[in-house]
Amino acid sequence: MLSETDFKSLFGEHFDAIRTYVFYRCGDTLTASDIAQDVFLRIWEKRGSLSSDSIKPLLYKIASDSYVSNYRKACCRMNFAQNMTAENATELSPEDTIIYNETAAAYSSALKQMPEMQRTVFLMHREDEMKYREIAECLRISVKTVEKHMSAALRYMRSKLL
Repeated sequence: MLSETDFKSLFGEHFDAIRTYVFYRCGDTLTASDIAQDVFLRIWEKRGSLSSDSIKPLLYKIASDSYVSNYRKACCRMNFAQNMTAENATELSPEDTIIYNETAAAYSSALKQMPEMQRTVFLMHREDEMKYREIAECLRISVKTVEKHMSAALRYMRSKLL
């Protein structure tokens, strides 16, 4: 059991060391400070099940795990950003941009005007790529009802967009 005074002394003794440890791994002072704070937050949350004699190795283990997790998230964000810029690298002509914007506005307007159940079914199928059976289970309706709403939504979208 870790008391509040024990935690304060633990924080005072080890915060700078943990922050320095993470800084040597990542090279960024802000990230190192955030991860070090996260380490002590986790220790505080688990204070009831911790003893003060085995806490130092745990601090470094949590810091290391947090750094790895943070690094993986940053890599995912960077890969996503690179993929998005690569996909958007082809520039559209001004005419194509206008046509795209008009079509996007018409699509958005048509979605807003569509009845709620049709819109829900349409978006679940087209945007979330769910099968009719999955939509039926999620909305607690029959598959035939999903088919009916989807065909009505497609007719509505064709009439608004064409």
